[in-house]
Amino acid sequence: MSPRDPGLRRGDEEGLVVIDVVVPLEQEGTKAVVRAWHKKVGDRVEENEPLVELETDKVAVEVPAPSSGVLREILIETDAEAVPGATLGRIAPVVELGASGAPAKAGAQPGQEQSGPRPPPGHSPSNEMRFSPSVRRALLQHGIDPARIEGTGRDGRITRADVDRAVEAATRVESPQPSDSAIRSRSVPHDRMRVRIAENMLASVTQAPHVTAMFEADFSALIAHRDRHKEAFGEKGIRLSYTAYVVAAAAEAMKVAPAINGRWHEDRLEIFEDVNIGVGTALGEKGLIVPVLRQVQTLSLERIAAGLEELIDKARREQLTARDVSGGTFTISNHGVSGSLFAAPIIIAQPQSAILGVGKLEKRVVVREVGGADSIQVRPMAYVSLTIDHRVVDGHQTNAWLTRFVEVLETWPLED
Repeated sequence: MSPRDPGLRRGDEEGLVVIDVVVPLEQEGTKAVVRAWHKKVGDRVEENEPLVELETDKVAVEVPAPSSGVLREILIETDAEAVPGATLGRIAPVVELGASGAPAKAGAQPGQEQSGPRPPPGHSPSNEMRFSPSVRRALLQHGIDPARIEGTGRDGRITRADVDRAVEAATRVESPQPSDSAIRSRSVPHDRMRVRIAENMLASVTQAPHVTAMFEADFSALIAHRDRHKEAFGEKGIRLSYTAYVVAAAAEAMKVAPAINGRWHEDRLEIFEDVNIGVGTALGEKGLIVPVLRQVQTLSLERIAAGLEELIDKARREQLTARDVSGGTFTISNHGVSGSLFAAPIIIAQPQSAILGVGKLEKRVVVREVGGADSIQVRPMAYVSLTIDHRVVDGHQTNAWLTRFVEVLETWPLED
């Protein structure tokens, strides 16, 4: 069954054909939680209409209705976990009135009694559809009743800023006047995404022995190439970033140490032919997300740059799909963009085997041999690190990978 397959078609106890609404298989084992049903049992739904919203530690995704009909059952309620392939609910087709005028078994006209399970106690029609995805997600993450928020947007709509103010007010703790020895503090509840990230980080360091190797890379060749070609890229609507070069060099380095692009299993090592690289993208206070650029080994620098720009733009507009954040075989953390020179270990995104860290690019004094004599020069340098799962590879493969990676960066041809 494909990730978008509507699921099994089966007959219910009344002989109607019902269609399963399933959790997309693209989740890759990541835990998903049902965040909101946009319909209640008995509601009419149209094919491809957003039906239920799921959330993982990486992304929120709306599951569309696989067919038109009536929502017959909800099998996984709001806030419950949903594993890939699980049945979320079932849709029954609308049965037209027969020649005898007998009422339909499902999708009855207004005023007729609906067949099938009734909504659970306390389940009311969803009002979330009038909120933007960002507002809806924030309300769900922090458990805030929108009825208690006064909207400041057009026509009284609730904005993300309104939700943020409500969260701040809800977490402000009034405490007695502290004594001289007391430590003043305030409590900030974890949102669900932060809890998921924490669980994944702990699982990674518990499961995989992390080891980090560090090299230093001279970016002179990249800067020269970028200065010469960024205008031409720009004319095509493509921003040529240093990250594009790093992604390309990482894919090239896989050729000397293929196991870096692998996955540990208890009985074997799985080595992937496709290099699908995830690039950590900061979303400010909203956390970090890792969109994945697929089959990098087949892409030119231009296509890498264009693909990265599209993914990062979608991430910042909160429009990433489940496919955009799944299927990664290797990850890059460009922590230098926020000023960090070096970070270790950078936690591996399980079940991957390694993660590359790129520190801040800055001018440093280095020694180079010129004409057989040492020369002190100022060069644009950055520390690059590779944190590996020591079950998968040893120091030899790690250093071979980094050697080739740095070599590609430092010898980038000017006209390539």
